[in-house]
Amino acid sequence: MKVTPEDVGISGARLYKIDHLTKRYIDEGKLAGTITLVARRGKIAHLQTQGKMDVEADKDMAEDTIFRIYSMTKPITSTTLMMLYEDGNFQLDDPVSRYIPKFKHLEVYGENGNVATEREMTIRDLLTHTSGLTYGFMRTTAVDEMYRDQAVEESDDLEQMIEKLTDIPLLFTPGSRWSYSVATDVCGYLVQKISDTPFNEFLREQILDPLGMHDTDFHVPADKVHRLAANYEHTDDDGMRLVDSPETSIYLKKHKLYSGGGGLVSTIHDYHRFGQMLLNKGELDGVQILGRKTVELMTSNHLPNNGDLTSMGQPVFSETPYDGIGFGLGFSVMINPATAQILGTPGEFAWGGAASTYFWIDPSEELLVILLTQLLPSSSYPIRRELRVTAYQSIIE
Repeated sequence: MKVTPEDVGISGARLYKIDHLTKRYIDEGKLAGTITLVARRGKIAHLQTQGKMDVEADKDMAEDTIFRIYSMTKPITSTTLMMLYEDGNFQLDDPVSRYIPKFKHLEVYGENGNVATEREMTIRDLLTHTSGLTYGFMRTTAVDEMYRDQAVEESDDLEQMIEKLTDIPLLFTPGSRWSYSVATDVCGYLVQKISDTPFNEFLREQILDPLGMHDTDFHVPADKVHRLAANYEHTDDDGMRLVDSPETSIYLKKHKLYSGGGGLVSTIHDYHRFGQMLLNKGELDGVQILGRKTVELMTSNHLPNNGDLTSMGQPVFSETPYDGIGFGLGFSVMINPATAQILGTPGEFAWGGAASTYFWIDPSEELLVILLTQLLPSSSYPIRRELRVTAYQSIIE
């Protein structure tokens, strides 16, 4: 339901700063188009399309535009795994080797030879990105290079990805550091292994269909291709170039690698339903996806001594800043807005995607904000932080 901003304690006049922000990026040729959504107290107070979904085809952005959400897939995957946790299938401190026996023998990379881990990787390590796994695109360590050599992220399916990972050392002993990684893809594999159901089917049956997320999938069917946005890449002159056209997109084909870390496409309305379910502590329109206590656990900071990401090692690329930000079971978690140097509330949780998409949920303010656009990489501009300011400054009660 959409209401006037004032109905939910937001100033409509101040909320227009969001439109001015996104329009500036579009007018300057930095973004093709955007959709922004602000919901409070369970009601949509702002839903605005700006610019083009496809510049080359001169197609205006629309509310039903389909976006590549990349790593905004991760919170959905983490939710599926926690549904199995609620069924009593595993404990968070269970070793991953219970389901992937070869992971028991993983070692930590060393320049003079690999060394034994101080302890095994646990399921919580996967959910919190403290597993010792990495991404090949990081390009900062020898282990990253091994991922590229083995084409880990281009595997044919989840089974092949897991097999490749068993032959590559870890970046560090599990639990000792934080590093963004393919860990959530491994979570998707665990869902498949524990449920004895293909990950994509489990996701559809247990989350997407029950929540009415009918436009969210690992590919775009032929009858929806006209709704798929073009994807762009930032250029050195602060312009953009087309990298994935809707007419020839890789998302038009069905494939067997159901990436829980970054494989989904979705829409603003679908992701709003997922986010509202989380804000409602696991329930939406009579459908209970998770229990209240499970959502509270997932959105608590799980880093040692309630530390932030900075305390967990040298910062590398991720979809969140490090200072003042902790990490839960699938989400970044705000610890201290002053340390993070941004408007916010302790306990809010968030995540983003590689094409500059972003969402955050503030339980204290009963607030959900979503940005969908298509520009790689997400580090191109500070629009996420700017959006946070323009959204929070509009709250008047």
